[in-house]
Amino acid sequence: MSGAPFLREIVGLEEKFDRSQYPFNVAAFRNGIDIAFEKQVTFFVGENGTGKSTLLEALAECCGFNPEGGNRDHFRESFVDRSELAKALRLSWFPRTTEGFFMRAESFFNFATYIENVSDLRAYGGKSLHKQSHGESFLALFENRFEHGLYILDEPEAALSPQRQLTFLSIIHNLAKPRHAQFLIASHSPILLSYPDAKILSFDDGEIKELSYQDTEHYKLTKDFLNSPERYFHYLFSEAEDSEGY
Repeated sequence: MSGAPFLREIVGLEEKFDRSQYPFNVAAFRNGIDIAFEKQVTFFVGENGTGKSTLLEALAECCGFNPEGGNRDHFRESFVDRSELAKALRLSWFPRTTEGFFMRAESFFNFATYIENVSDLRAYGGKSLHKQSHGESFLALFENRFEHGLYILDEPEAALSPQRQLTFLSIIHNLAKPRHAQFLIASHSPILLSYPDAKILSFDDGEIKELSYQDTEHYKLTKDFLNSPERYFHYLFSEAEDSEGY
């Protein structure tokens, strides 16, 4: 059995944290960064701008992955070219792995174009990623390229329907349960966040703290809305009408 989780801890080097400059002045990084990974699957959650994607990208850089998306084969850079946050992080491994992938939903088109030009499409299901729907191309990547290693994913639900999010959970489980892979995922999806025994780290309220699934805003808001959407409509639409002088 593999020794994953491969990445055991990330620590911010205080001497390299200039809190007058971005991204070190992000509220969640105010007290430094010290995160232990005990689970195969860890989710980063929080409102936009709280630092979760910024930290994921820095981790991808530290792992040698293309910061626009890809693995170590798709991009190589020297340490001096890394972002300031990446240079301020120390990663602890056991065992270290060079296998894995970084995926950003927002730059997936560029990655698909790169694959079209340089790779054997048989490794991605035998069909151009551009000739599939966004959701189909995401799943083609997940099903054909996810094997062993560390997978850093920024909002993978962006192109996935609820049904395909469930398919994605199955893909994660097939790799995480036998400890073949470790996943670090920034997500807003209450479906993905429900993965059993995952660690959920919130970046809200100016700190990085662990929450249970039921304590996340994603779960609470979604559950409350589905139980009583009329309450939300009344508030939202009344506010809109008031602002227009009705």
